[in-house]
Amino acid sequence: MTTPRLKNSTTDAIGKIRDLLGERLSTAQAVREQHGKDQTWNEGAAPDAVAFVRTTAEVSAIVGICAAHRVPVIPYGTGTSLEGHFSAPYGGISIDLSGMNHILEVNGEDLDCRVEAGVTRKALNAHLRDQGLFFPIDPGADASLGGMAATRASGTNAVRYGTMKENVLGLTVVMPDGAVIRTGTRARKSSAGYDLTRLMVGSEGTLGVITEVQLRLYGIPESIAAGVCAFPSVEACCKTAIETIQMGIPVARIELVDAEHIKAINAYSKLTLPVSPTLFVEFHGTEAWTREQSERFAEIAASHGGGAFDWATKEEDRARLWQARHDAFWATKNIKAGKSESFASDVCVPISRLAECVEETRKDLEANDIYGPMIGHVGDGNFHVVLFADVEDAAEVKRVKLAYDRLIHRALAMGGTCTGEHGIGSGKRAYLALEHGPALATMQAIKRALDPLNIMNPGKNAAI
Repeated sequence: MTTPRLKNSTTDAIGKIRDLLGERLSTAQAVREQHGKDQTWNEGAAPDAVAFVRTTAEVSAIVGICAAHRVPVIPYGTGTSLEGHFSAPYGGISIDLSGMNHILEVNGEDLDCRVEAGVTRKALNAHLRDQGLFFPIDPGADASLGGMAATRASGTNAVRYGTMKENVLGLTVVMPDGAVIRTGTRARKSSAGYDLTRLMVGSEGTLGVITEVQLRLYGIPESIAAGVCAFPSVEACCKTAIETIQMGIPVARIELVDAEHIKAINAYSKLTLPVSPTLFVEFHGTEAWTREQSERFAEIAASHGGGAFDWATKEEDRARLWQARHDAFWATKNIKAGKSESFASDVCVPISRLAECVEETRKDLEANDIYGPMIGHVGDGNFHVVLFADVEDAAEVKRVKLAYDRLIHRALAMGGTCTGEHGIGSGKRAYLALEHGPALATMQAIKRALDPLNIMNPGKNAAI
């Protein structure tokens, strides 16, 4: 449900925003389409106009104009989301925050920083490197930090450093009426009032527009050891990851890449990894510490049939290895180029059920003749499936969507969630009620209270 627009509301709003931004407001079709469709087969929809903002004050003014004219507002970062987060099914104004790309402060002694929403994680880490600091949340794509906060992103380092939820200290947010608020402080803990920071982290632009983010930082480890190890089966990979976590080995990253993904990665990234289910791992600490933990992990891997480790200790070798892992999605798309469109999905289950969930999913895909490479942050029970279907073949699309539905129900039945880190957007709204039950009504009550006109990214997450 959306609030009915006033007569000529969109035209009037665009005119007032153009008075504010001039040429930084675009109604060009190509620009609008770019800001309405993600990289998967989720249905896209273009906004009526795209506003390229530079300051929080501009965002506030635009949201105020849109509220007065009851025109939808859709925040846009770098466009890396996979669940239709920035489509505009009801039209409206896309607010592109990529120009808000300034690092506002770095507090080295306190290990925190404040950045504008359009700063990307790679840009932040390039800025921090000379100070011996880094920001660890790594979803793979070079996403904007505002977008990462809005979608509660995580990634390969989550098993040691947590997700955006644990690493956002505070936010600057433009509310649905145009008011600007600050949530949180630089203090590491607080019991003062409602936790508005956590409310906004993961809200996907449905409660407000994030324009600044206060983040935790970490010291760059003295030693980093990264490596890959092939296994006879996906189940053996999962059991190795589970035992590693249960024994308290402080692995920084532990990633599962199945044989199909390895085949695609070898072709795309010019590697020669064995075509077999593989774990990518990384340890952070002192040289002695990383060596000890690497040896303990290798013993666990060997007990589950793991082969010899190929270790990368030079920074350039590690970077190449992890870039290949991050390119896995594009590698599979390259293999299936043509009519096939991708449908990337993730679920998360308790790690004790991970091997079972992955194995049942693999058998399901094989039984239904579906190409669906799997990859995952197995250290926290999160794995991804990239499903492909010929969009011109209705029977194949239906078969793939049914497998996707079974995957979600399988994860929920095991005490998991329909999404570990991709968020809800428009793509997974149907599963919110199934996962949360009566709690969904509470989420919707919050939405109505903060955004009574329902202009903030309507049709996404728990929005009505």
